Amino acid sequence: MIAIACDHGAVALKEAIKAHLTQRGLEYKDFGTNSTDSCDYPDFAGPAALAVASGECDRGIVCCTTGLGVSITANKVRGIRCALLSDIMSARLTRQHNDTNMMALGAGVVGEKLALEIVDIWLDTAFEGGRHQRRVEKMMAYEGK
Repeated sequence: MIAIACDHGAVALKEAIKAHLTQRGLEYKDFGTNSTDSCDYPDFAGPAALAVASGECDRGIVCCTTGLGVSITANKVRGIRCALLSDIMSARLTRQHNDTNMMALGAGVVGEKLALEIVDIWLDTAFEGGRHQRRVEKMMAYEGK
């Protein structure tokens, strides 16, 4: 199950991603928003990140106009490794090397076609483990400091 959330600046992109996930046969839980009325991104990205951190959802996708606010919000939740993505190479490498469990997209930064390609690569790429596992463990150890 994939957690998905956005603010008012990315409703159309979130809806496109939901349709794409459905087309791929993947389940998702929508944490909102569903309106283009001005709202606060932490109210939606935060609960999505909590769902991933708790194991309710396996991974999460959050969106806003730039992707910055939702990625910062998600990364405040213990256990979350959220990458702001705008290119294919980063989508692949952040899964292979960082084992990211959430990704963020900026609706005003990437178009729908590129966003869906980024989503696919991020979802389909496995963590390589090995030396990268040690690095992820060191990174996550900073949560307790």
